[in-house]
Parts: sequence; structure tokens; C-alpha cells
Amino acid sequence: MKDFDVSDLDLETLDSLLGKTEKKQTIEEIIAPYLVKWKWFLLSALIAIILALVYLRYTSKVYQVNSSIILKEEKDSRYRGGANVFSGLDLMGTVNNVDNEIEVLRSKTIIKGTVDQLDLHTSYIVEGRVKSSDLYRESPLIVKMEQVDLDNLKSPVMLTAVINKDQSVDIAATFNGKKTNTKIKQMPALYKTPAGILTVSFRAGKAPNYGVPIQVIIRKPMSVVPYFRSGLAVAPTSKTTSVLNLAYTTTETQKGIDFLNSLVAVYNLDATADKNKEALNTQEFIDGRLAIINSELGSAERQVEDYKRSQGLTDITSDVQMSLQKGSQYEQKLVEVSTQLNLVDYLDTYINEQRNRNKLIPSNVGIEDPTLAATINEYNRQILERDRLLRTNTESNPVIQKLDGQIEGLRAGIESSIASVKQGLSIARRDAQSQVNYYKSQTGAAPTQERQFTEIAREQQIKSSLFLMLLQKREENALSLAATAPKAKVLDEATVGRMIKPKRMMVLMIALFLGLLIPALIIFLKDLLHFRIESRADIDRYSNIPSLGEIPVSASGNIAVVANENRETEEAFRMLRTNLLFTLGKDKKVVVVTSTEPKEGKTFIAINTAISLSLLDKKVLLMGMDLRLPRLSEYLNIETGHGMSQFLSGNENNILDIVQPSGINPNLSVISAGAIPPNPAELIARTEFEKGMEVLRQKFDYIIIDSAPVSLVTDTIVASRVADATMYVCRANYSRKNNLRFANDLSEKKMLPNMGLVVNDVSNFHSGYGSYGSYSSYGYGYGYGYNKDNKKKKRIL
Repeated sequence: MKDFDVSDLDLETLDSLLGKTEKKQTIEEIIAPYLVKWKWFLLSALIAIILALVYLRYTSKVYQVNSSIILKEEKDSRYRGGANVFSGLDLMGTVNNVDNEIEVLRSKTIIKGTVDQLDLHTSYIVEGRVKSSDLYRESPLIVKMEQVDLDNLKSPVMLTAVINKDQSVDIAATFNGKKTNTKIKQMPALYKTPAGILTVSFRAGKAPNYGVPIQVIIRKPMSVVPYFRSGLAVAPTSKTTSVLNLAYTTTETQKGIDFLNSLVAVYNLDATADKNKEALNTQEFIDGRLAIINSELGSAERQVEDYKRSQGLTDITSDVQMSLQKGSQYEQKLVEVSTQLNLVDYLDTYINEQRNRNKLIPSNVGIEDPTLAATINEYNRQILERDRLLRTNTESNPVIQKLDGQIEGLRAGIESSIASVKQGLSIARRDAQSQVNYYKSQTGAAPTQERQFTEIAREQQIKSSLFLMLLQKREENALSLAATAPKAKVLDEATVGRMIKPKRMMVLMIALFLGLLIPALIIFLKDLLHFRIESRADIDRYSNIPSLGEIPVSASGNIAVVANENRETEEAFRMLRTNLLFTLGKDKKVVVVTSTEPKEGKTFIAINTAISLSLLDKKVLLMGMDLRLPRLSEYLNIETGHGMSQFLSGNENNILDIVQPSGINPNLSVISAGAIPPNPAELIARTEFEKGMEVLRQKFDYIIIDSAPVSLVTDTIVASRVADATMYVCRANYSRKNNLRFANDLSEKKMLPNMGLVVNDVSNFHSGYGSYGSYSSYGYGYGYGYNKDNKKKKRIL
């Protein structure tokens, strides 16, 4: 027969090797390994809950601070730079875009302004036993750095300050790899660092903690903006309103309240600055024009004065007034048209100056053409929108480039409108001048002085009217600057909302779940990755061969069965003996003991089974038939002498002559294997073996044959022809589960008679039986049937 080596079977084919015989597990069998380890689950869950409570005790609580604002809708009807000129036209309507304002609120510019306002770039930290604490507004020290130095910081400035009882302060710091220690004796004080000069002072109303180190960290304001931005959420209450909900998540509730309140304040300041930009530009334009008109008006008044003095005139007579009354109406119209024409000329000059490109165009200067004024207002709105977008974007942004195109189009339209207005005003002035000349001819009889004086006075009147109008517009513009209202109105002040993490119940539930999952996972992985037999349960699961029993780890050496003892080893062999006798039946005597491979304990099982049978007052023979690697004599400490190899080779004629006493029990005899022969299989195959066995059957009640491992050589299969039953030994945590496939094949092919499996060296003897019922549950555990008193009584098995 071809030798079969189980080591040739790899792990990848385990399922296919066991597929024929693996039985479907019941629910009881599945959960049994977990129920047996219930203490593991209890301990793991307890540890997990304790760790969760420690985590909840020391982890920082995160709260959500909430606030709400409403964005005011800006209408053209209000004073807003030059927009009041056409207040009744409502050309621009609502200019707020809620989505845009949300982005402005979350912009780096606004958040940086908030950080600067609250000094959030400076942290004061005190180390605790478990965690550190942020002394926001509670630090007894205040450390400040100039804004210019803050914006130029390349790396954080870190100091450790200790306040002494004499009110001095020790400061330790490291700059460029060099440690420095400084004592400040008098506060406030200036502290020089390579990054800039710091101002150190005590916080009013805060008692110092003497001797407690305070770590001061100063960061570049822009570097902390992403941190505060990540915790800020801004969202409208609905799509149809301009009410915004502001939420900020933080571990410091007071810091969160201050942050939201200051954020709204900085946003309003920024919006107000935008709205005043057009009015300030208009004010600059009016002031410039007033200076020029004031000079020209003074010159015209001096001409009137000089003319009257040179001509000796004091007043204009009523007759001349009557003659010139009709012409005065057209002269008045000529003045108005000339005034408008001068304003348009001034505006044209302002627009064409290169330095005023992409600046707001003054609109509140008295231009009466509605189309031109409306175009200027739209142009100014686009300029303001462009300035706002440039705060967070570059000029290469497609949106800004598109806006630049729209602005250029509006500018071209303004220039075209100015040209049209100028052309119309020029025509109107020529018509008015023609009418004035006509009526002048009607007053040809008037004195030459009167006509000359009228011409000079007309020029003075034009300058005076223009000057008064500009003064009025300047006052209106100043009123718009004073009347600017905040863009956002606070509906709900910032308040602390719910704690968003850690969620106590969720943490405890997760901890409990993990506490139960971890041992379950360990047990599952252990079972999944453990390819060796552990207990009788594996035998019943992966094999159809009956299980005779399982033997616990023996602490007493090779001889584990002792008369009148009731340890669990003796009880296990009693159970094995009972099952074996039931398997043998009546008049069956010979049992061959084998295993798949060496070191599985077949010799140990053979010896102690024979001892257990001998304690029944039966004649038992223990025969060593492992002719290749005999260990029986060594285990029993007897002389090898003449054994089976001598008898089978013909050196001994009577098999009873090689029978020896065991020295353990008078009912137990031993035949050793003898000397190792060169041809064990051939010797066992001889007829002498059957003849000898017939003699022994007559002499002994039971014969236990310790044979060779069956997967390595054919000796056992050859010797089994004289056997009535086979004890097939597997060793717990040593024999591989795929060894059972080989045993199953032997059983199916009936190559070994009446096979029964024995699991040896079971470490978890009481619990390893699992769902099949532990020995302790049936009373076969240690001390079964005995109390402390009768435990010492002698009993015969």
C-alpha cells in the first residue's frame, strides 16, 4: 500500500478535504464557545465601560453656540452717496444676495477681523494632570504683539510664564534653537523677541496663580482663520427669507459666544465701509469742484465791482428792467443750460482722467439727465461688487473678468451719454443765446453800460448758482454718511446650545458593543485560524467516526491512571474504558491503538487504557507493535529484552515466553517491541503473528496493541487484521483537522476495524466539551460522586 503523508495537505484545501464529512453546526454548537468564555465577555465589557467613563470624564465637551441675524434690504430711496438724485425711480431695488452674504460672513477677511478684535491668535494654556485647559479671558497675564509683527510671523511664538509671589514674572522661551530665561520685575513691561516686541501686563480683576506655568502661544492671525472657519456654519432659515442662522462649534462656550457676536459686528463694519465708499468719493469730487468754482466766482464778482466803479454805476433803473424783462427769461434759461453743460464738462474731465479708472463716478452733482444718472448709478454698483469680489479672489477670476467686461460696457455707455447730453445742451444754449440776442436788439436804445453790466453779471450769476448747488449736494452727501445703518440686525444674541459631543449614551453603547465584540472576535478568529483539533467537539463536527472520549493534560507523567484515585484523568480514562467496552461488545478482545503521525500520544493512551482495564480485575496484555520507533519499554521502565520482533523472526518459538509483568498491576502484562528489525512490515505480515495472537487470546481477557502511526507506514494496517477494534488517537492543539480526512478515508474503506477516535491532551477539559455537555455537567468532573470525607476511600474501578 502506498504511504500517505498528511503533511502534504495544504491549508488552502482544508474545506475540500473536510467537505464530505463536515456536519452543519446547530445554534447551540455555534454559541457554545462564546458562552463558555462568559467571563471574558464580562471582563471585557467592564473594562470597556470603565474606559468609556474615563474618556467621558476627561474628553473636552463640544458645544454648539447659536445666533441669528436678518440682512436688511438696501433700497435706492435712502441716502446712499449719489443714489438720492433719482430716489423715486427705484432703479436698483434689493441689492442683497443672501448666498453672497453667506460667503462674505465666512470669508477669511471677516474671520481675520474677528480674530484680531478678540485676540484669538493668542492662547493661554495650563497643563493639567490629564489634559490641558485654555484660559480664555481667565489668564492673569495678557501678552500682546503689534499688528504688523503679527501679520509677518513666520512661526508661532511660544513662551512659558510663571507669576511669582513678589509680582515678578519668569518667562522662558526658545528662539532659533536657543533657550532664554527672563525675569520681569515690574509690570507692564516690554519683552523683546526676534519676532517682535511683546507687551506683557496683568489682566485686571484676575488673581494670579503663583508658581503655575502658563504656556503662551502667539500665532499669525491668518494661520488660525481655517480653524475658526471650519467650526462656523451659516445657513438661511428658508429660501424666501433673508434671516441667517449662525452656528459655531467649540469647547469654550464663552469664546464661541464672543466669536459670533464679534463676527456680526465686523461684518457690519465692513458693509458700512462699502456703502460709504461711493459717498466719500462723491464728497472728494464736490470739494474739488467747490474750490475751482469759488475761485471763478470771486473773479466774476471782482469784474462786476470793477465795472461799476469804472462806469460810475450804482443801480439798474426800472425802465431798463422793463426793456430787458422778456430777454431775462431766455437769459435765465441760458444760465441753466450753461450750468448743466459745465457740470457735464466737469464729469467728462473726471471720467477721462486715467487715475479715476475703476473708481466710483460722482452722481450726486446735479445732472438732470435721468438716463445718464441711472447709467452712472449702475456703473457704481458694479464697481462696488467688483471691489467686494476682489477681497477673496484675483483679477484672473472668470467672474471678475466678466464683471470687468460689463463695467467697460457701462463706461462706454456713460461716455456716449455724456457726448449726447453735451450735444443737446450745446444746441439748447445756442437757441437760448439766439433769443437773448434778439431781445438785446430790442433794447438797442439802452445805455451801452447797462448792456455791458448785464453780460458781466450773467457770468457772476452762473458761477454763483453752481456754487450754491454744489454746497447743497455736499450737505446731502454728508447726511448720507451720518445716516448709514448696519447691514445685519441681530435677532438672537449668541447663546450656548446643546452639547454635540461626546454623546454619553452613544459612547457607552459603543464601549459596551466593543467590549462584547472584541472577545467574540478573538474567539472567532482563533477558531477560524486554528487548524488543529482542540476537543471532542471538533471530532464530532469533522468526522463520522464515533468518539470514544477525550483525555485531559496529564500532570503525572506517562502513568496517569492510578488505582483508587478520582482525579479528572482517571475519570476520563474510565469514560474511555466504558465506551471502548461498549464498542468491542462480547468476546472481542484485541484493540489496536494508532494515530495519524508521531507525537500524538498513542503510546500514552495505550498504556493507561490497559491499566484502566486491568483495574477491572481482568487479565490485560499491552503489546508493543511499533517496531520502527518503540517507546513502550521506555515509558514503563522495563527491559526491552526479547519482544515481538524476535518472535516474528523465529528466534522465539513460544510467544508466552516474551510476556513480562508490568510492575504496575498484577493483572497487566507487557510484550515489548523488541529489537528494531530491518523489515517490520514483512515480519508483521507473517502467519506467526496470527498464531501468536490465537495463543494470547486464550490467555488474556484484553489485548491492547500499541502500533505505528498509520499515515507514515503500513505496519498498523497489516497488524489490524487480528484486531477487533481500533483506537485512533488525535492530540489536542497538535493534530491538524485535515488529519481527520485521512481517518475518514480509512474508515470508509474499512482498512481498520471498528474505528473510534480519542482526543488526547485536552487543556480545557471541563469547558472544551462545549455544546455537547461538559463532563462536569454530567458528574464526570473532578470529585464526581465523592465528598471530602469519602474521597479517601479506596475503590476498585
